[in-house]
Amino acid sequence: MALDPPDRTTPDRSASERPGTDRFAVTGLTFDDVLLVPAASDVLPNEVSTASPLVPGITLNVPILSAAMDTVTEGALAIAMARAGGIGVVHRNLSVEDQAAEVDKVKRSESGMIVDPVTLGPDALVADALDLMSRYKISGVPITDGDRRLVGILTNRDLRFHQDVNERIGDVMTSENLVTAPQGTTLEQAQEILGRHRIEKLPVVDAEGRLSGLITVKDIQKRIQYPESTKDDQGRLRCAAAVGTGPDAFERAAALVDAGVDVLVVDTAHGHSAGVLDIVAKIVAEFPVPIVAGNVATYDGTRALLDAGASAVKVGVGPGSICTTRVVAGVGVPQLTAIDDARAALEGYDACLIGDGGIQFSGDIAKALAAGADTVMLGSLLAGVDESPGDVVLYQGERFKEYRGMGSMGAMKTRSYSKDRYFQ
Repeated sequence: MALDPPDRTTPDRSASERPGTDRFAVTGLTFDDVLLVPAASDVLPNEVSTASPLVPGITLNVPILSAAMDTVTEGALAIAMARAGGIGVVHRNLSVEDQAAEVDKVKRSESGMIVDPVTLGPDALVADALDLMSRYKISGVPITDGDRRLVGILTNRDLRFHQDVNERIGDVMTSENLVTAPQGTTLEQAQEILGRHRIEKLPVVDAEGRLSGLITVKDIQKRIQYPESTKDDQGRLRCAAAVGTGPDAFERAAALVDAGVDVLVVDTAHGHSAGVLDIVAKIVAEFPVPIVAGNVATYDGTRALLDAGASAVKVGVGPGSICTTRVVAGVGVPQLTAIDDARAALEGYDACLIGDGGIQFSGDIAKALAAGADTVMLGSLLAGVDESPGDVVLYQGERFKEYRGMGSMGAMKTRSYSKDRYFQ
């Protein structure tokens, strides 16, 4: 069956308001029911842009999000997704501190200029530097005094011949002939300075010698290597993270915002419920970042979340490859119909739509976008990549990665943070 363009003129697409009295007569379509009809085109493949809005003000060059699942998205995959032009949603089956640390890892992974570089004092120990460098996967640390004045820099080169981890950093760091740049230095100017002096790190200091930033060769190289990456105004990779509706929702949201998260995702199984609408409205009022909310599968559910202040709505109840909602509860709407209904609900709102679930092939992404989604969220298609956090399992001589739903016994037994997704 061919998919017609979404009807943008229908004033109300809720099942209860459709013509007729027999609601079972409504046709619901999902990915296997539909093919896109080819049409005449004057656009060449290399002229196509896949850029699409995630929320108003944030555009993805690749319209794909990785799912907020504990076997799919943590810092490593979020970094890879942003570099590829999409975005990762760090799952919330972590403590507040650990989830914020994963977001911080993404935000610090690369930058046009690192505006808040991690530093140590000259009286710290080499062991402290090694721990910091290992944690953030960096090769050097600026050394500052109590007033943040730059007094030296410590790199792997300085540590190469020093085996005593209890030695003072001040005794092994490079402190003489430091090459620095003034505030306002452009990346092009920084690249010239780095090349002229054959160094990899360029501290940026103010007129009084206080450290205000750090520019690295690695970040400049990554700009060239990943030209389509999703970055914020400071040149840092963008990152989203999930919050729930439980008692720790505000504490978690605050910690994530402090870590630099770009988008908060209120992640629940049934977004069209009073508790979810209430927490969405409160988070929107409290925090200065866009809010994605879900999941819903109807026109009315979409409208309710938009009225609560969501900048984007996540659509999909039960379509996921390992989701049992439709089997256990008998609840759901075929995904393309759900997306089409939700798209109609966006009329008059400055908001976006995310199709979440049911995508098994690349063609399903095209169908979801044609049905009205701005972006799609993937789980199973990304669960097997090297960057996902799932455990590797050997079976009959082949390597597999663990993948499970957030309502599974395994996810709930491992940690308790995902329970309110299903018991809000």
